[in-house]
Amino acid sequence: MDVAVVDASVAIKWTIEEDHSEEALRLASSALLIAPRLMLTECANILWRKSRLGQITADDAIAWHADLALLPIDYLDDHALLPEALALAVALDHAIHDCLYAAASIQSGAPFVTADSRLYRKLVESRALRVAPVLLGELKV
Repeated sequence: MDVAVVDASVAIKWTIEEDHSEEALRLASSALLIAPRLMLTECANILWRKSRLGQITADDAIAWHADLALLPIDYLDDHALLPEALALAVALDHAIHDCLYAAASIQSGAPFVTADSRLYRKLVESRALRVAPVLLGELKV
C-alpha cells in the first residue's frame, strides 16, 4: 500500500503497544499517510484517558503526543471534509468524527485503514467508499 488514510485507532498504536501495533508501525514506515487534522486531537484524548486510568504516566502522554505531532502525515482540513462526513454519518448512523476519516478516503481516493472493527463493518456493509476499507489486523504490509 503506497498511500493510506489512517485514523486515531491506528495512530495510537505507534506510541502504545497494543494488538496490531506491529502492523501499524509497518504501515507508517511504508506508506504515505493521510488523516484529518482531528486525528491529533483524538490521539490526545486517548492518551489523556489512558493517563487518567493510570495505564500510562502524564509525562508519557505529553511526550508521546508530541512525537505523534512530528510524524510526516498529510493532514487534511476537517472543515473541507465535513459535508461528506455528515452525509456518511447520517447514512451509517455513526459518529461524525469517525466519518471524517472515511470522507478523507473518498476525497483522496486512498484506502482507509482502521482498527475500529465496528466502523469497518459499517463501511463494508454500506459500500460507501470507492476503495474498500482495510481492518488493521488484516493488513498485509
